[in-house]
Amino acid sequence: MRDLDLSLLRTFTAVAGIKNFTRAAAMIGLTQSAVTQQINKLEEQLGVQLLERNKRKVSLTSYGEILLGQANRLLSLNDQVLTQFQETQAIGEVCFGSPEDFATHFLPNILADFVRSHPHIHLKVCCELTLNLLERFEQKAYDLIIIKQQPGQLYPGARLLWLEQLVWVSQKQGIKPEDGSFEPLNLVLSPDPCVYRHRTIEALENANIPWQVVYTSPSITGVLAAVRAGLGVTVLPRNIVPPDLHTEYHTEHLPALSETAICVLTQPNASPAVHALEDYISNLLM
Repeated sequence: MRDLDLSLLRTFTAVAGIKNFTRAAAMIGLTQSAVTQQINKLEEQLGVQLLERNKRKVSLTSYGEILLGQANRLLSLNDQVLTQFQETQAIGEVCFGSPEDFATHFLPNILADFVRSHPHIHLKVCCELTLNLLERFEQKAYDLIIIKQQPGQLYPGARLLWLEQLVWVSQKQGIKPEDGSFEPLNLVLSPDPCVYRHRTIEALENANIPWQVVYTSPSITGVLAAVRAGLGVTVLPRNIVPPDLHTEYHTEHLPALSETAICVLTQPNASPAVHALEDYISNLLM
């Protein structure tokens, strides 16, 4: 029996998640050629093609789709075992903050597994907008936070987890102004201070597209409900858009949206318990 190399699986999941060899290489700290060699080695070991790649895009083959779920489970179990035995002395309380959309779609299972594997760590979780998280982090209210940042302009000390593609989201396919009118585009957004709100308005202003905010909600559930009702369009990360809503990257009517960097930020001189959570989240999400 042969053993799978988990480092190859970790590289594969990074490329599969980002669908770009160059950005995946930067995220996991390897050169692009090293990433290519690792993917080739994994494909040779399994005897199947996992990725379709050309100059414009990278996509998963049917074998790649099957492996991705299995690879994530293997890596998750590996990280749980390592964390459990390496951090057996980690005790105490950790105050953790996260944007609501991130906490809702990515963290529940991760945090539940962390609590089960670290019974001596008491976890307190709070969801807020990124700028509020940063403000309270500076006030020492949080030990560890997940934040959204502009790529290349990260908050001092923040560590990149991945780059998130933002998309336009609407109730029906084809986001465009009413034919023959100059009415502003109706927007459904979170209130200030919100990174996505700022990106949306900035993109529309730069493209000279008139807009108006018709519905504001601090909750992603409220935002999605308003979009489903047809009140307007919003901007969300591609990976969290529900399947019943339509997405577009850009059209002749709407500008392209820049990526958002998802980062983790930890207090200086944090306790072993805080670092245990940071490593756990990073290992599963990077």
